[in-house]
Amino acid sequence: MKFWQHVLNKLQDAQKVYVLTVIENFGSSPGRKGFKMLVAQDGFIFGSIGGGVMEFSLVAEAQQLLTTNPPTFIKKQIHKGSIKDGSGMICSGEQTVAFHYLDSKNSASIQQILTCLQNGQKGTLSLSPTSFSFSEERLANQFEYQIHSNDNWFFKEHIGFKETLYIVGGGHVGVAVSEVAVKLGFYVVVFDNRANLNTLENNTFAHQKMVVDYNCIHEYIPQRNTSYIAIMTNKYTDDKLVLSKLLKKNYNYIGVLGSKAKLKTMWTVLGNEGFSQEMLATVYAPIGLSIKSETPEEIAISIAAEIIQVKNMAKK
Repeated sequence: MKFWQHVLNKLQDAQKVYVLTVIENFGSSPGRKGFKMLVAQDGFIFGSIGGGVMEFSLVAEAQQLLTTNPPTFIKKQIHKGSIKDGSGMICSGEQTVAFHYLDSKNSASIQQILTCLQNGQKGTLSLSPTSFSFSEERLANQFEYQIHSNDNWFFKEHIGFKETLYIVGGGHVGVAVSEVAVKLGFYVVVFDNRANLNTLENNTFAHQKMVVDYNCIHEYIPQRNTSYIAIMTNKYTDDKLVLSKLLKKNYNYIGVLGSKAKLKTMWTVLGNEGFSQEMLATVYAPIGLSIKSETPEEIAISIAAEIIQVKNMAKK
């Protein structure tokens, strides 16, 4: 959201800008589809299209073009040293970057994107040699694109939150996980069953916060493969209750915070209640990658890393 706010600010200041977007990548390219960078007439730069000497060179090119009559075009970068279309990098792979020149006439489209993100809505950013627009079209995938030639191509990107992280438990770890997850682009919803909970009320990172009856937790979390759930209530019985309500549903990720001893007991009890070992094996527990984390912030990093791993593996 910060990226688009910076773009809008520059356009409202009557600045000429380039928005650089990676629209295709292969191999070990440092820039991935959807990576963006803002280059403004006054020298302001924000975002990244992969870094390194390649990014430095393309930014310098954009800055130079902004002093003339800036065109909209695409440019292939091959990361194999000194060759035609070479980026100067040697990491292998390649990427294609679209240079879109924007001015005050594009402010309305940028405002649409910001409004979409602020309201938790979804839409599509469409790029072509002659357009930079936003609509309410819904894409089945994150990106759709075709490149036939430098003058015949299009790129569409889903804008808005595709994945939602539901955190069940509004304590200190819940706050830390909320902060990290929002930075990673998740829509974050936090639940707790305690009214007037200080850490829940002061959680300024989550998009939604709700006090609910854990017996009804399944009614608040939609069954879909973009739903991720982190269970971290303040006691064992609530963890078990929440998990029992969600286990038979369809979610992309369910993790439970707790010691191995606590979770072993929980698994035994749930097994006695009729949950199969195969079903229990789908739960990520103890939640998070094993990095010897201790503080809420460290635990949040381990949880976020595991969720990223699950999310990105599902795309392959």
